[in-house]
Amino acid sequence: MGNGLIITSTACDQHLHTPMYFFLLNLSLLHLGCISTTVPKSMANSLWDSRDISYTACSALIFFFLFFLIAEFYFFTIMSYDCYMAICKPLHYGSLLGSRACVHMAAAAWGAGFLYALLHTANTFSLPLCGGNAVEQFFCEILHILKLSCSHSYNREVGLLVLSFCLALGCFVFIVGSYVQIFRAVLRIPFEQGRHKAFSTCLPHLAVLSLFVPTAVFAYMKPPSISSPSLDLVVSVLYSVVPPVVNPLIYSLKNQEFKDAVRKQMTGCVSAAIHCLPAVLCKGFSV
Repeated sequence: MGNGLIITSTACDQHLHTPMYFFLLNLSLLHLGCISTTVPKSMANSLWDSRDISYTACSALIFFFLFFLIAEFYFFTIMSYDCYMAICKPLHYGSLLGSRACVHMAAAAWGAGFLYALLHTANTFSLPLCGGNAVEQFFCEILHILKLSCSHSYNREVGLLVLSFCLALGCFVFIVGSYVQIFRAVLRIPFEQGRHKAFSTCLPHLAVLSLFVPTAVFAYMKPPSISSPSLDLVVSVLYSVVPPVVNPLIYSLKNQEFKDAVRKQMTGCVSAAIHCLPAVLCKGFSV
């Protein structure tokens, strides 16, 4: 519901038609897709007291989960660049982040997520399984599928994961470097109001990123010696469910412009409902 509110407010309010909110709209779409991929199936299994999932459904779940997850991370990288340009290079912001450039960056993030998910899903499910068919997780996760594969056959997928980690590390270094420059620029602003506005622009993005990256890295890089079903479950929830849930809350608390847009949308919906109610009642009681 929260991510849907971000999408609706950003799409309908002309004041939010800026690069930052365009990227936030895409991120909310990805969060909505990510949580819709994992949670409904686990809720249905809990409701029907079942842990079954078909081979095709498991492969589709992994594909869409990886697609949304990797595209999210690329959008986090793009949004750090957007914050950097807005605060450190404001005179070049309009020329370097025009509508065409924003669309191209968004398309690249969606396309990279799609190709990455397709590559890993196809490679993972081409491996023979020797360890049974029980996945100790609330959804089909690629690492747990690899644990079921024959030990001599998953080296290729491990190599792809290492390559992916190197690319993710490059993006992470770019994000950290961007925020170092941002904080240095903000601390040089002489007026407290200007510093507050700059921080309110970038801190929500940094807060969501801080929830997502450490837990995702720990989930995929933790030593096998400390792995356990309960720990794996907690970590998976932290990086796959918590960020999509808290993202709207963080943005609504820290960004006054977004709060005003949401309030405007809610007021418009309530007013429309009030105006429609008499006509509905009259129609319902006419004879």
